[in-house]
Amino acid sequence: MLEVKNLHKSYKTGTTVYPVLKGVSFKVNKGEFVAVMGPSGSGKTTLLNCVSCFIPHDEGEIILKGTDLSGLSESKIAKVRNRYLGFVFQDFMLLDGLTVFENVCVPKVIKEEPYEEMENKARKLLRLFDIEAIQDKFPAEISGGQKQRTAVARALMNDPLLILADEPTGNLDSKSSEAVIGAFTNAQKQLGATIFMVTHDSFSASYCDRVIVMKDGDIFKELERTSRPRQFHNQLLETLAAMNGGESNDDE
Repeated sequence: MLEVKNLHKSYKTGTTVYPVLKGVSFKVNKGEFVAVMGPSGSGKTTLLNCVSCFIPHDEGEIILKGTDLSGLSESKIAKVRNRYLGFVFQDFMLLDGLTVFENVCVPKVIKEEPYEEMENKARKLLRLFDIEAIQDKFPAEISGGQKQRTAVARALMNDPLLILADEPTGNLDSKSSEAVIGAFTNAQKQLGATIFMVTHDSFSASYCDRVIVMKDGDIFKELERTSRPRQFHNQLLETLAAMNGGESNDDE
């Protein structure tokens, strides 16, 4: 589904070059839920921005379902984003003047698809994520967790190959975070969604199939979940502690 090969990215300030990604390589398989964790400055957000083609990388390949995104023109990259990628952001990015139902429908409105098909798909997603009861409310009238579940539903409207989630629980309390992660796992199990999530939250990551832990622009360790989330959470905390020299920092 997604393959990243030897990815490099640097930033330049004056004559000083700061390497952020130093040859990162990994795969995300179809139907897999993968998280990336790491302290501030580890390169995890830059990695997500490179995969989404919001910023260019210096070297390496980003291959999505057999197509190398590296050499595409800006117009072709825009088509890839619209057709094959779904996005979930930390700040929800909902349109305040639209209802929950209308926000979910936005991707198909942009594609000018038939209203009946759009409505049926939106209602299915609203039921799946338990937000059907608030479909006529506006973003200002609902909780953060409900906003994020609305954003997840919107991201799935066009049946994307891959959902890219940037700190989706970063602004939420623990109860809302659990509901949002539940939305992702429901999407994975019931819709076959493939999800690539950057997060600082080890609780959220513990529900993923695999976690890529980054440090200083490279992969420190990859962990595969072979147990229940609670046990995997402990394994993640131990890995983060080892990476930080014995001190676990769950906020990084």
